[in-house]
Amino acid sequence: MSTFITPTFRPMIASSKYSVATGHYLASEAGMRILRKGGNAIDAGVAAGICINVTQPDLTNLGGVAPIIIYLAKTQEVVTISGLGRWPQKASLEYFRDELGGKIPLGVQNAITPSACDAWLTALARYGTLTLAEVLEPALEIATDGFPASRLMTHMLEGIYDNLKQWPSSSDYLRPDGTPFQPGDVVRQPTLAKTFRTLIEAERAAQFQGREAAIMAARDVFYKGELAEKMARFSQENGGFLDYDDLANFKVGIEKPVKTDYRGYEVYTCGPWCQGPVLAQTLNILENYDLASFGHNSPKSLHVILEALKASFADRHAFYGDPEFVDVPIRGLLDKRYAQQWVERISLDRAWNEMPQPGNPWAFEDRPAPDGYRSPSAQPGPLGSDTSYLCVVDAEGNGFSATPSDGVRYTPVVPDVGVVLSPRGFQSWLDPNHPSSLVPGKRPRLTPNPALMLKDGKLAMTFGTPGLDVQPQAMTQLVVNVVDFGMDPQSAIEQPRVATYNFPATQHPHNYTPGQMCAEGRIPEATLAELATKGHQVTRWPDFIASAGALCAICCDTPLGPRVAGADPRRTAYAMGW
Repeated sequence: MSTFITPTFRPMIASSKYSVATGHYLASEAGMRILRKGGNAIDAGVAAGICINVTQPDLTNLGGVAPIIIYLAKTQEVVTISGLGRWPQKASLEYFRDELGGKIPLGVQNAITPSACDAWLTALARYGTLTLAEVLEPALEIATDGFPASRLMTHMLEGIYDNLKQWPSSSDYLRPDGTPFQPGDVVRQPTLAKTFRTLIEAERAAQFQGREAAIMAARDVFYKGELAEKMARFSQENGGFLDYDDLANFKVGIEKPVKTDYRGYEVYTCGPWCQGPVLAQTLNILENYDLASFGHNSPKSLHVILEALKASFADRHAFYGDPEFVDVPIRGLLDKRYAQQWVERISLDRAWNEMPQPGNPWAFEDRPAPDGYRSPSAQPGPLGSDTSYLCVVDAEGNGFSATPSDGVRYTPVVPDVGVVLSPRGFQSWLDPNHPSSLVPGKRPRLTPNPALMLKDGKLAMTFGTPGLDVQPQAMTQLVVNVVDFGMDPQSAIEQPRVATYNFPATQHPHNYTPGQMCAEGRIPEATLAELATKGHQVTRWPDFIASAGALCAICCDTPLGPRVAGADPRRTAYAMGW
């Protein structure tokens, strides 16, 4: 599944009022519909995000995850919505280790609490302006009437055909005769459409309470009402741990972002419950190098980008986890002096061919480092890709950036609800000493990590990508292309990319291939040869491979226009503006 290529180029989109860029053209159109209706970026972002749940069911789901980062122009405030579920209270590391032989299997046993629905509706209620019925209208239409399956979607679904066949409740994602969808087939999701109508009816019944309360009443039907009862029953009947109390007690977090400065820009990500700080840490390291003088995608610039990423991933492995359960030294990790220590450890002549030892960020918080770090053992395995992305900027300068995920690939659809129970449990460790170990009530360390940038307090860019552990790597290269090399977002997105895998993968069983790096085919052979002399173990990717990510971005107040959007030809991403 990771080798699918969609080299269909799209022009840069410049607009004067507002822009939308998402992982699917129908989701982009849904966002535009809401903006034309008078909604703000949050209204449009939620509409586009729920449409992504409909149009990319292989990659995302209303029962999955949806981390969100929002810029509010009026107050110049940045907030994040965690959009990440928790392990059920009845789950235990010991069960997976002792009863399942150290495996986290497919199916409902890997399920954590669904969080996307709560994230979308919380964002809408708190920061939007329209009703849920208005925002759900495009997604309801598409779920009811259907949409044509893309080559990317059918490729992904065909790769999990055996899973779908064994799960009768997932039959909406097969043809009526039980065979895989083919490109152009119309995909309808009547059960999911029924759930949308249930939410709309709940909002309508509570509309006398006011807009925000009515939206949250619809949210409560999903987490405390009949839909919650059906999800809990399905989990229990199929050997899962999720129960009604887990759903009823769940609530997404509205949290402060992680922030760093990069060459005059303020870069914001979500916290260390996801891998977002990898981007911030990597940019802190790269700020010490004159990348522009090195030359774009030159051997020298690619080398320091890769080594900086390896450093940040080493810290991710050693320190990142749910801050409610793990003491994450995030202040030290983001200290510019700590980044300088990594610069001193990076060689311009030699690549790391195993994950380096983490640094000591505790020293920059004036406290001693705890014991417990252990270097991982090599465990080669296949690479993967998943997730989608969307961003919106409105006429007032509000920004919405979200990375929804969790399709029908890893766990069955809940009958009569039409959603999956988020399978993000597969991003936990079964090592009790790991900061992202499985603990009841704990959030796994999430790969999806939306981002945005400010300049002088105003929104400069919203951006993100799918791609598991490649996400912060593609995002780093986007920022470098825009900031260091002055590219417009579309040009920056289309540049060939590299990726390192010199760390244990987030996804179980946490494959680790020391020294491995991949490079897209348009990077010259001479450049790759010089990287090889530095010790990089180069694997050549085809051009425009889906595994390299699928960036979307919107830049604001540029010489090319007030809103300039780009979308990645590597998948089905699409940008629009007005």
